[in-house]
Formats: sequence, C-alpha cells, structure tokens
Amino acid sequence: MKSEDLNPDYQLTTRRRIAPAIALFFLSPLIAEFMLGNVAIDGLVALFILAPMYGGGALLIREVARRTGRGWPTMVGLGLAYSVWEEAAVTQLLFNPFYHGLELTGAIIPGLGVSATQTINILTLHTVWSVAVSIALVEAFVPNRRTTPWLGRFGLAVTVVVFLLGSAFIGYSEYEESGFFASGPQLAGGVAAVAVLVAVAFTLPRDLRPSPAGVAPAPWLVLTAAFVATSLFMALLFELLPGWAGVAAWAALVVVSVAVVSRWSRLHGWGDIHRLALAGGALLTYAWSAFPQVPVVGAKGTVDSVGNIIFGAFAVALPAVAAVRLQKSRQPSNGGPNLNGEA
Repeated sequence: MKSEDLNPDYQLTTRRRIAPAIALFFLSPLIAEFMLGNVAIDGLVALFILAPMYGGGALLIREVARRTGRGWPTMVGLGLAYSVWEEAAVTQLLFNPFYHGLELTGAIIPGLGVSATQTINILTLHTVWSVAVSIALVEAFVPNRRTTPWLGRFGLAVTVVVFLLGSAFIGYSEYEESGFFASGPQLAGGVAAVAVLVAVAFTLPRDLRPSPAGVAPAPWLVLTAAFVATSLFMALLFELLPGWAGVAAWAALVVVSVAVVSRWSRLHGWGDIHRLALAGGALLTYAWSAFPQVPVVGAKGTVDSVGNIIFGAFAVALPAVAAVRLQKSRQPSNGGPNLNGEA
C-alpha cells in the first residue's frame, strides 16, 4: 500500500484537484440545454446523458488548451470546432430538414443544402455558452489554478474516451428517433471542417502586441456590454431579422463584439473579474431567453416556467458567488487578455 493511500490530506487534495473538472463536466450541459430552455426541469436526469458529450468536450478543450500554454483564442476556436462536430457529425442537425420538427429554412446556402441562419445560430450557442461561458465560470471559482491543468494524463485519456462514447450514444439516439442520416459528402465535409478549425485554433497567435493606453472598464460595464450583445444575438435568433438580413446583422455584431473585447482585454487592469463579467452577462441572457423557448424535452407550461425561474436564479447566483470568491482570494490581476491570448 502506498503511503499516500493512508494520508487523508493527500486524498482531500486529490479530490479538490479534480473538483473543477467535475464541475465543468456537468455545468456545460446544464447551461447548454437546461438554462437555454431546450430541456425542461423535469427532464433533469438527461443531464447525465448529455454530460459525456457536452461536458467531456468542454473539459477536453480546456485541458488541451491549458496544457499547451494556449488561452482564449484557442479555446474559442476549439469551441467552434466542437460545435461543428456536434451538429454536423453527431446530431446532424445542420443537414436534417426536420430536426425535432425544426424545419430547415432561412438563408439556404446553394449547393450545401444547409441554412445559414440555423447554422450560425446553433454554432454560436455552443461556442459561446456551452464552451466559453462554462469554462470561464468554473475557472473563476479557482483563480489560482485558472491556467493550470486540472487532470493528469490518465484523467485526460478518460475524458477523450468518455467524450467519444457520449458522442456515439447521442448520435445513435438521434438516428433511432429521426431515422435521418446525412450523406457521405455532408459528413465528410463536416469532419473536414472540424479538422480545419482545430488546426486554425492552434495557429492563432498569442498576444504579442503592446497594450493600448488606458485602463480596463469597470466590471459592471463589461457585464452590461456582454448582456446587451448576447441579448441582441438572441433577438436575432427569435427572428426579429430573418433570412440574410439576420445573417448580416449577426456578422456585424460578432465583428464589433470581438473588436471591443479584444481592445478592452489588453488594457491595464484587465483580469479575472472582467472575464467573469463577460461570462456572467452572457449567462444572464439565457435567464430571460429561456422563457419564450419551447422545450424539446420535458413538460411545457407551468412546470417549464417554474424551471426557468429556478435556472434563472442560478444564472444570477453563480457569477455572484464566483465574484465573491474572487474578491476573497485577493488574486492580483495579471492583465492577461481575454480573446488575444493569455498565459
């Protein structure tokens, strides 16, 4: 028997070491499907079915990026690759003309047979909320370990296996329910897009540019900006601007948002609390947008509304508790950028 097996302090340290990984594993699907409003609260058991793919994917992205010394540009790029993997290769939502009754309409791309509107909406939801917001929130709870790996080699290998098995199970379940299977060229194109996005994610430069003059804005202003920008996106999602007009508006919103956050995150004083504010503002958008959303799984009506209230309260409480923990940790800001790379 190893000496550490008799040492309760060692075991406690080990449990604390993997606690953030476990939190991310379950938080990602909770945000992605339940807080969005796709799954009602009475379907909470589905969290354990969704976690291997959603949580496994988010955890894998975070661990690989941090192990290779990469920051948010790589994680966002890998998040986009994950989104394409899920919706093109696993659920095949991008190609299914009647996915869960969702008709494939709006800005159809000639020759590809996919809706530009549906594609950008779905990929944005996963990239921003399922991956980026989930990672940022959990990292805010452990600021002293924000850029360090949470898993060992064995844990990382297990995560890869769990992610692949979870993807296979979800893919098979979707096929059993819908009977739809994408064509060979569609699947090949989806997998190729994933490979290209992964490669691009690891070629994104670290922030080597000098910081512009100025001081980072107050966290409340960052949170407000994130809430407004993501709320505008959700307004587009709910078809205030359908078709190609919505696509153009989405592109403009992305360009402006990336430019603003890119500059802000290189200003003096930018730190953990600002990254949390970005994630918190986006999460608050889910708190209101879940109410008009009709759940695909679970009860509708009163049960769904009660669940949305509970999840909405969680969306408020989670960033608030994380902010308190950051304040108590007295973690000094390292000035690292959010979208342009960080240590």
